[in-house]
Amino acid sequence: MSDETESAPAPETAREKPLFDRHMLEALVCPLTHAVLKYDAEKQELVSQPAKLAFPIRGGIPILLADEARRIDE
Repeated sequence: MSDETESAPAPETAREKPLFDRHMLEALVCPLTHAVLKYDAEKQELVSQPAKLAFPIRGGIPILLADEARRIDE
């Protein structure tokens, strides 16, 4: 057999994999208000409605720093 059969998955397969483990969400809370965070899969963010902040998820890692969060006006 050739080494090609054991190569990394095709790019399409890699994109289908979720970037964030939703089960981890149950353990995460807003660092400012301690409220439950809502996962926004489209924007890859964790949203804290009470704080009106959206925390980014980069490379599958939630960045729960107020300085890195995006302010939301809803």
